Amino acid sequence: MSDGLTVTREMFDDVMVPNYAPGPVIPVRGQGSRVWDQQDKEYVDLAGGIAVTGLGHAHPDLVAALTEQAGKLWHLSNVLANEPAILLARKLVELTFADKVFFSNSGGEANEAAFKLARRYSWEHVGPHKHDIVACSGSFHGRTLFTVSVGGQQKYREGFEPVPVGIKHIPFNDLEALEAAIDDNTCAFVVEPIQGEGGVTPAKEAYLKRARELCDKHNALLIFDEVQSGVGRTGQLYAYMNYGVTPDILTTAKALGNGFPIGAMLTTENVAKSLAVGTHGSTYGGNPLGCAVALKVMDIISQPEVLAGVQERHELMINGLRVINEKYDVFADVRGMGLLIGSQLNERFQGQAKAFMTAALEEGVLALVAGPNVVRMAPSLVIPLEDIKEGLARFERAVAKVVESA
Repeated sequence: MSDGLTVTREMFDDVMVPNYAPGPVIPVRGQGSRVWDQQDKEYVDLAGGIAVTGLGHAHPDLVAALTEQAGKLWHLSNVLANEPAILLARKLVELTFADKVFFSNSGGEANEAAFKLARRYSWEHVGPHKHDIVACSGSFHGRTLFTVSVGGQQKYREGFEPVPVGIKHIPFNDLEALEAAIDDNTCAFVVEPIQGEGGVTPAKEAYLKRARELCDKHNALLIFDEVQSGVGRTGQLYAYMNYGVTPDILTTAKALGNGFPIGAMLTTENVAKSLAVGTHGSTYGGNPLGCAVALKVMDIISQPEVLAGVQERHELMINGLRVINEKYDVFADVRGMGLLIGSQLNERFQGQAKAFMTAALEEGVLALVAGPNVVRMAPSLVIPLEDIKEGLARFERAVAKVVESA
């Protein structure tokens, strides 16, 4: 209720731009890995707000961090520094390869900064001809005009052309295509260590290692988009740590603020120099509220026992999904890393991922899709094991429902 007005799903269609098509229920509160809608129906959250709520809903330590900061300082602008931003940047530098940090509001903005930095770095060090960005088909890097141009999915660019030039797309995990694409005109190769929207597909270790070699050979920058795979999602703090391949630039967001809007671009001191005073900025980037929350998120998720727990939960979910598949034969593959898991539908159920997501909602469990043929799950990294079991039991009922109606 708001000012005596009952909020309904129909009101969304009346007042919101129709770029989203949300489900029929409106959640109003959450606790841990459970949420409740307006009718007080309970759901097990195996979606995590698309890999965002890494510590679940209303985590008491995060509520306390936000509340404390809210009573101190909300905003300054980047004309002045603020303590939470400095402390968070220091924490990110301590925990990763990076020397320098730029804060944004979202993953898309973090990627926008990364792509601009890559071009400016090459412009400064080599010349304007070295501006090509190589990216992968099936990739997703955000919704700004630059990031949808670099992203490898035409459906997100359609109707917004002409898009920026100097961008090449190659098949993901294809070594020959990678070697043919990166040359002396390449300023950067950008890749998701695990393609999220592209189907929850991990990169091959040999692919990322060869990318590092080719970037070094051609004086190009290696950019890892870890907006979805970062902040403990794979069982390491960032996915690059699983591969032993260090990028020059890394972007992070989503789980960084556990739902409070914040993103960051991490890079080395040498590369960071190209973003000199006045070259880039963000009004809300480094906001004290977001940084205070994200600092607490990083304190918790970087703990060894939390990261170790991700793998335990991964095995429970993967095994549970495979048991479901043995009964109903709906998946061709169940894959992923940590708690970013994709179940690819077999030929019989092609194009029906949304039907599984809708049936799951009806059975009281939140799930996701990653394209038309993959059901995606990305729950809290600290989801109780009993919630996983209960969520999969409900998901099994949803699978049965879809199978029966096929």
